[in-house]
Amino acid sequence: MATSSLSFVSSSAFAAAPRLSRLAIALIAGGIGLQAAAQSDPANKPASTSTALPSVVIKGASEAPVALSGFGDTPVAKLPMQAAIIGSEQLIDRGLNQLSGLALLEASVGDSYNSPGYVSYLKIRGYDLDNRFNYRRDGLPINAETALPLANKSSIEVLKGTSGIQAGTSAPGGLVNLVVKRPTVELTSLSLGVSERGTVESSMDWSHRFSDGRGNDKAFGLRVNLNAAHLDPQARDAKGSRWMIAVAGDWRLTPDTLVEAEVELNRQSQPSQPGFSLLGSVLPDAHDIDPRTNLNNQRWSRPVVFEGQTASVRVQHRLDADWTLQAHAALQRLTTDDRLAYPFGCGKEDNYSAYCSDGTFDQYDFRSDNESRRSAALDLSAQGRLRTGGLTHALTTGVLFSRFKSRLQGQAYNGVGPGRIDGSIQNDPSPELLATNTNRDERSTELYLRDAVQLTERWQAWLGLRHTRLHRDSRLVNAAPGEDAPTGYSQSVTTPWLGLSFAIDPQLLAYASWGEGVESDVVPNRPEYLNKGQALPAMRSKQWEIGLKSGSRTVDWSVNYFDISKPAWRDVEGDDQGNLLRRLDGTQDHRGLEAQADLKWQGGGVQASAMKLRARRHGSEDAALNGQRPTNVPETVLKLQARQQLGLPGLELQAGVVHEGRRMVLPDNSLSIGGWTRLDLGARFEQNVGRQMLIWRVGVDNVADRRAWRESPYQYDHVYLYPLAGRTWRASLEWLL
Repeated sequence: MATSSLSFVSSSAFAAAPRLSRLAIALIAGGIGLQAAAQSDPANKPASTSTALPSVVIKGASEAPVALSGFGDTPVAKLPMQAAIIGSEQLIDRGLNQLSGLALLEASVGDSYNSPGYVSYLKIRGYDLDNRFNYRRDGLPINAETALPLANKSSIEVLKGTSGIQAGTSAPGGLVNLVVKRPTVELTSLSLGVSERGTVESSMDWSHRFSDGRGNDKAFGLRVNLNAAHLDPQARDAKGSRWMIAVAGDWRLTPDTLVEAEVELNRQSQPSQPGFSLLGSVLPDAHDIDPRTNLNNQRWSRPVVFEGQTASVRVQHRLDADWTLQAHAALQRLTTDDRLAYPFGCGKEDNYSAYCSDGTFDQYDFRSDNESRRSAALDLSAQGRLRTGGLTHALTTGVLFSRFKSRLQGQAYNGVGPGRIDGSIQNDPSPELLATNTNRDERSTELYLRDAVQLTERWQAWLGLRHTRLHRDSRLVNAAPGEDAPTGYSQSVTTPWLGLSFAIDPQLLAYASWGEGVESDVVPNRPEYLNKGQALPAMRSKQWEIGLKSGSRTVDWSVNYFDISKPAWRDVEGDDQGNLLRRLDGTQDHRGLEAQADLKWQGGGVQASAMKLRARRHGSEDAALNGQRPTNVPETVLKLQARQQLGLPGLELQAGVVHEGRRMVLPDNSLSIGGWTRLDLGARFEQNVGRQMLIWRVGVDNVADRRAWRESPYQYDHVYLYPLAGRTWRASLEWLL
């Protein structure tokens, strides 16, 4: 696992270090230079010569607001919904630098086709998230069909459950929001990390505030984040690189007006790792598979390259003590070169859902270069309080405009010969761009209203309503003349949400909520579909939830039960010529019990979460599908992170445990992979050096070198199997100037 924290490392790791030595030196020198420049400002000289570090107040998670909730600064413990906030420090301690790492921390979050070196795909409450519609950045929609950097993110928010109150269209599992680091108190942090087999990473985080020359010495703020890595993970033939530059600034224009702006540039280049599969109808034993084997190991294999440019501006103006106006705009530009020596199916056995019984497979040269995706969003809102009829309302209303455009070229998807699961067969490339691709244009306008009504001292009602008007077009590229198969449709949908909470005491809350979400899709415009190009009816999911929450400075806990019903679609035979009809067919229903706890004591704490999920298919015209479990969804999940300081001042030991139950491999539930448990260990040592601090981190992931199938995604009617990564050492040093 590539990591941003330093690990015990083999000699091969040090062999890679010179490749980034100049970059590491530049980051360190730059950080020292910025620190020196900031300290040279007379307005920022310390008032005393004390060497003591400033005190830090640690607040419980229950006191933190969730921006993604849409209810302003309301703390997590007071909301009639379930959400989690994962801070950057927690990610660093666990050595996580990809969104897929969330699957190690939250029981409700799981893997959903997480290929190393590729896009992160997640599921929440058993439903796959849609990377086009279920991700946010500071609350605005973004496209997550890329490698999203985390080095400049202060936290990641996970909202669990149907999200129609916050998103016009999205999958029903929930939303993920990336919160950007903004200027804060004076800060200079430099870090260097390594992990076996040779990943080397360095980063800088610098923040400072400046005078406006008019007596306000904190009017301007600037924060700079730099990150670069040479990637050499455990998987063979997967070396790559990654870098990111991010700058965020703010300006207190007047006491009532705040202007914030930021820009982020990033690039990742790394070969991805395809999944394994069934061998005919047989599930291979994970103990017989080397998890370091990369089937993308042809001489002509090229890296997947993700490039991203993102910028945003936010203006907040306080009208009076009760009302605030906000305008928030963002642009995102993504460019991708998607390449893979792609193993898929077994033609000689006429089985395209698995590999061949003898361990071979059909291999394809897949290339889709210069994929361009552009997103834009503008949110205009007003937030405030008013009293009517003796009731207090906390209102938010606004409009969100969003646009998306993808421009792709022809792609290669050409058979090159057989491969073998030990990676021993080499084939010749076939890069001709013979296959079609799809360009897309989307635009939507979302009007929304949210209201938190204080009914009595203990009772509170929560109301939400979002009306969405959308239009989507698509067209094939690289098609024969006259066969570009254009599609286009428009829909208008309204999604309500209701909640009711009762404060049993100041720290204990009971709640119930109900809401709807919507997915919108179109039948592929391919010849085999009789209804090709037609929009499916809006797929309206529904959720209700009840729960208890408690929050204090020593313990946060919650327990809740949810019930989500989502329409399902299926391809059925449309005529006796083998043509298909795609239509809605029954529902996929998920019911579950979640429990979370964050216990804190002097010198330590435990964060634990668990989910028991019953996911089933109902109402299908094919009776054989009814009552079946969806593939790649565990019914039992437990995740725990513990920390404890020892007698040596500044030393903290850490442990992480992940347990996931059995997952179905095939839709008919005739085959499954077993559950597994993984143990991670780490240590953190804080060392004061004058007014500075050194933070040493070491860790080992998958301590027992457990062998198991981590997940079993079923896509394109094909079974994939991904193994647990082997034992991985990591270490890092962070220098706080």
